Parts: sequence; C-alpha cells; structure tokens
Amino acid sequence: MKLIEILNALFPAGHEVGTFGQLIAGTAQTSSSTVAVLGTTDAAAIGHDIALGLAGRILDIVDQHPGRPIVFLVDTKGQALSRAEELLCLNGSLAHLARCVDLARRQGHVSVALVTGEAVSGGFLSFGLMADKTYALADAQVRVMDLKAMARVTKIAHERLVELAGSSPTFAPGAENYLSMGALEAIWDAPTAALLESALDQRVAKGLLVDGRMDAGRERGGRSLAAQTVAAVLAA
Repeated sequence: MKLIEILNALFPAGHEVGTFGQLIAGTAQTSSSTVAVLGTTDAAAIGHDIALGLAGRILDIVDQHPGRPIVFLVDTKGQALSRAEELLCLNGSLAHLARCVDLARRQGHVSVALVTGEAVSGGFLSFGLMADKTYALADAQVRVMDLKAMARVTKIAHERLVELAGSSPTFAPGAENYLSMGALEAIWDAPTAALLESALDQRVAKGLLVDGRMDAGRERGGRSLAAQTVAAVLAA
C-alpha cells in the first residue's frame, strides 16, 4: 500500500503528516486524541540523518506535548551501509534514537509501531522494536539479517542456517516468525483505525513499562528459554 493510503486508513478523522526525504513526521487524529506520527517510508536505509531526525522529533514531542501517544510507521531496509556512516559511528546515532524512544516511554508516552513494508536489522531495532507494542501488515517483510549475511558473520554454512530456519523462528525471516517469538503483537490484514485505537487502548490499560514479549514468545513456542534465562540472570 502507498503511504497516503495507509495514513487515510489509520486516521480517517484527519492527519497532517509530511515526508522529509524518506523520513515521515506529523500529527493525526484518532477518535480520542491527537497522536504524533513518525517513521520511515520507501524502504529507507537509516543513516545519521534519519536516526537523528527521528530522535530530535521524539525529544520535541516529549518537551512540547507531554503524554502525546506516538505511532511509528516502519518501512526500512536497515541501517545505511557505507564506510562513511560507520566511520561517523552510526551505531551511536541508532543507540541515541533507541534511548529517545525509551525516554518517551518513561515520560508517559504510549507508543505503537506498525511495519508497513520492510523491517530489517538495526533500522528496525532502533525504533520499531523499541515501541511498547509492534504490529505488522500481512505483506510486510520482517527480518534482522538475511541468512546469507548471517552465514558470513557466524561462519555457519548457509545450508545449515536454512535447515535451522525450518524449525526455529529465531533463524527465520518473516512476520509470522516474529509473531511466534513475541516480537510482534499481531499481524493485521489491513490497516484500520479500529485496530490502531485498540492497540493504543490496550497499552494504556496494561500500564506503561510492562513488556510481555518474552512471555508471549514462550506461549507461542518461538522463544522457549528467553524469560527463563533472564530470570536466572537476575537471580544470580
């Protein structure tokens, strides 16, 4: 779907969202409040410009609009892959963006992310997965790393990774696998105002700082040991 179609479906009461290159930002109306809309479009590669642009806008929301809900729209092919970006410490800018999302949460801003296209690697992790709840459209492409790239990094044969991906969602790309692991709350067949408002309302009802993704992963059979391992570490 085109960005304007997604925005119209999510916010039939109206929206004022602009595009700044591949960064999107603005406000929209739900049936109960004004929400901030931030994110990326056109499978953006997230470099310093987008990471710092999103971070700055989050800080402005925290400063100027206390408590305003934030809706992240995610369409990114991952972090920008260039020597210049890496030499300028892109990891630091992505970490800064993640910290800004966490700051907003701690200051009482409910956040929901929706993957509208691609969601890959550090570009996804730094703000999409940092939201209180993350959802994806049914045709979204979600993955942290391509299996061929994973083979190069881990030195595990690509054939073996393909075999592992057949039985373990932690190795496999796809929205359904991320749903199994608890990283996604749900997959939406289409974007609607009712689904978005339900996601925002559920988050308010459950309270801010409650993160049930590890428990969801265990219940769905995608991450059977995560919660147990964290509990053991905390108890050590």
